[in-house]
Amino acid sequence: MQIVKLEGLVAAPFTPMNDEGELNIDLVPEYYSLLEKNGVAGAFINGSTGEGVSLTQKEKQAQAAAWAECMKKDGKFRIINLVGGTSYRECIENAVFSRQLGLSAIAVLAPYYFKPYDAEELARFVAKVGEAVPEMPVYFYHIPALTGVNIPMIDFLRIISKMLPNFAGIKYTHEDFMDFLSCLNFNDRKYDMLWGSDECLLSVLAVGCRGAVGSTYNYAAPLYHALIRAFENGNLDEAGRLQQKSIDMIRLLGKYGGIATGKAFMKFIGIDCGEFRSPVKNMTESDFLEFRKDVKDLKMDNYFSVR
Repeated sequence: MQIVKLEGLVAAPFTPMNDEGELNIDLVPEYYSLLEKNGVAGAFINGSTGEGVSLTQKEKQAQAAAWAECMKKDGKFRIINLVGGTSYRECIENAVFSRQLGLSAIAVLAPYYFKPYDAEELARFVAKVGEAVPEMPVYFYHIPALTGVNIPMIDFLRIISKMLPNFAGIKYTHEDFMDFLSCLNFNDRKYDMLWGSDECLLSVLAVGCRGAVGSTYNYAAPLYHALIRAFENGNLDEAGRLQQKSIDMIRLLGKYGGIATGKAFMKFIGIDCGEFRSPVKNMTESDFLEFRKDVKDLKMDNYFSVR
């Protein structure tokens, strides 16, 4: 299978919820338009940012169908669907559904309850899913901070490359630059290595990474486009300044309780995606007022995504 590598920014969308905590699928077309208008190349749906592990099978499939419908009308956007991680049978069900929808690719998460013993067991798990959709590109989503599976990806890549012909690459959300670079250079840079830590994007641009998946690309894509332009023009001082802007913005996630702060950023730019599901901590109304002040203090008006 010919691997078509993603270049530029790929957003990891939030799952829109209504006031009752149910999916607000009607918001997806507006969300899709926001990303496209701000130069985002694709979407990685049902991931960590998208609360995929908190959704039912039906909800994950409903969300995938809504994004697929938008993609069919446009044709330029690429969508990767995270099909799951603990039950390979559920993963296969979602993978086949993704193929039927015409999505661009699927991704598989490491099993995070019964964990694979080594790279070979992890590769076998991923291969079981990928073999069900032999014509679709298959990515692995490496995020050991949440899965607890911290197997060197270069070991995994050496095995899966011989096992699954339609394996396409890795969404790499872990700050192990030695391992990442080894994967990037593996087999003459054959595989698509998508960087997953927005606050360190500049570091991987320096070693030749050209695609990244992240949550902050939902609401601050212009900031990262400017960073990439500065890097490509050889203006490393400006690129470093913009990366620091990203870091300052991301620090607010920690200040206000974590991942749910991303939905507050979405609300700030005008798209209300509701709250995260339990057990994730959400902001109070008074917290949001303070948050708005902190965001304005960042002086990033020119760097937030526009509707």
